Amino acid sequence: MTVYGALDIGGTKIAGALLDGEGRLLARAQRATPATRPAADLAAVVMGVLDELATHPAWDELSCMGIASAGPVDTVAGTVSPVNIPGRRGFPLVDLVRTHSRLPPGILPVPVGDAVAMTAAEHWLGAARGCENALCMVVSTGVGGGLILDGRVHAGRTGNAGHIGHITVDHEGPRCVCGAPGRVESLASGTAIAAHARALGWTAGPGVPPNAAAARAGDERALAAHRRAARALAAATAATAALVELERVVIGGGVAQAGDILFSPLRQYVNDYAVLGFTRGIPIVPAGLALDAGLVGAAATASARAASPAGIPHF
Repeated sequence: MTVYGALDIGGTKIAGALLDGEGRLLARAQRATPATRPAADLAAVVMGVLDELATHPAWDELSCMGIASAGPVDTVAGTVSPVNIPGRRGFPLVDLVRTHSRLPPGILPVPVGDAVAMTAAEHWLGAARGCENALCMVVSTGVGGGLILDGRVHAGRTGNAGHIGHITVDHEGPRCVCGAPGRVESLASGTAIAAHARALGWTAGPGVPPNAAAARAGDERALAAHRRAARALAAATAATAALVELERVVIGGGVAQAGDILFSPLRQYVNDYAVLGFTRGIPIVPAGLALDAGLVGAAATASARAASPAGIPHF
């Protein structure tokens, strides 16, 4: 049996999985990300997830290992520098995974940005399947993106192409964690949505549901925060459509689970901003693989790299 390994390193969770050749999960492990702890603690959690996966019988059939991480990533050096994990700059993730005692000989872990991994997964099995030109976005703790151009995932020279969360859409907007003003991430991430709702007077006390639930219940402050996020995402989407002529936009991640609270204003704002004929009427749809897209895409990336080691894989 063909078995792919995958890790997904995010700002709130570190997940791992074993998958078969059809992209089906055989085993899964997950732990919280020690985002504010020393690097050694992050390393320990990664190794703990791998330890748990290594107890599954399919581990012995492992043929490759992909690693999706919040970016930027450096696919050449094998390092990651997630902007939403403070103090993690140039973290040697590939070398760390290579030292795992039960990793089969000859397997070189393959790093990829989490949004590029999500894009690969959606193009392989999800909502972008069959698309020639599409934009995929992850809207969660941060905001990332990936591009499908001419039927292939376009990862770029360093693996960071399509990083739409770090496009500036409001020159007077709040500073992003990267330091620049008015980035999409500083307006549309889950963290930004909650912060803006609180600034408008929304409070989340004990037992109070999450921000999206408050919006669904009609709380105007939560609704306003989601509308601001939708406007930022729409501006970036319209700009991307003008550059590369998209046929579909796919959005996943935790914030996308808000459903119409996010998607309805997003579609309206895109209609307002995408006024050129070739940019209008682009379908904007939820991701088909929900929260496991990073794992599926990391596995797909590693498998494709093993089959074509000369460069960034395409799907």
